[in-house]
Amino acid sequence: MRTSRLQLLAAAGVAVASLALTACQDGTGTRDEGASASQPVASAPSGDSSQAPKESASDSGGNDSSANGSSANGSSGDAAGDSGGKGSSAGKGSSAGKGSASGGSDDGSSSFNPCNGSNTSVTAEPVSRPVNHMLITVENTGSQNCDLTYYPVLRFDEMQWVPQPIEDSKPQAVVTLAPGESAYAGVLLSAADGSGSGGATGKKLTVGFQGRTPNSDGGPAAIPSLPAKGVYYDSSLTVTYWQSSMDDALAY
Repeated sequence: MRTSRLQLLAAAGVAVASLALTACQDGTGTRDEGASASQPVASAPSGDSSQAPKESASDSGGNDSSANGSSANGSSGDAAGDSGGKGSSAGKGSSAGKGSASGGSDDGSSSFNPCNGSNTSVTAEPVSRPVNHMLITVENTGSQNCDLTYYPVLRFDEMQWVPQPIEDSKPQAVVTLAPGESAYAGVLLSAADGSGSGGATGKKLTVGFQGRTPNSDGGPAAIPSLPAKGVYYDSSLTVTYWQSSMDDALAY
């Protein structure tokens, strides 16, 4: 019995020694089992980490879509804002109305239509009273109103000087003639007391018209007929401004 027990103990000791030797040669022992146990734990986070981007990708995809949706809404909002801006530009379009109003004022200034030899009929006739006077009559033969500015510019034949206006006859406003209406200018031909000099008899009279500004060209001149014997004039030759009435034209 003692012998068999000793043999069993010896065999157990050999087995333990053999196991210990095997563990020492492997260099791992229980650590190797721990390492092998750690591999599945390490692989689990790896699997989780591989899924996390997909989840985040789906999440981010949802966020992107929502972000895109919000940006789309934002762009539509911007578009609405832009259209609102266009609406304000339409308000500026109303300023174009102001431009048209400004154009209206330009039209007003451009509507000035001078009376001249192309749209009027002009006559020149000496009168008995007052003495040594002649009356120039201008009738609007056109289809639109025309304006007579300042005074007629007279020239007999090849006369080298221009008769001066009678300043006291200057009217308060420009004389405007509707179609068919007439205006007048009185001409003092010579001094009644004979004080004038350089007397001559004119056979041809040219009546010039002025434009908007003094001495500016108002368009074609007129050449009214004179009496066959001509018209005597001297250095006293003067002319009134255009008048609306015959009496006013012959009052000077």
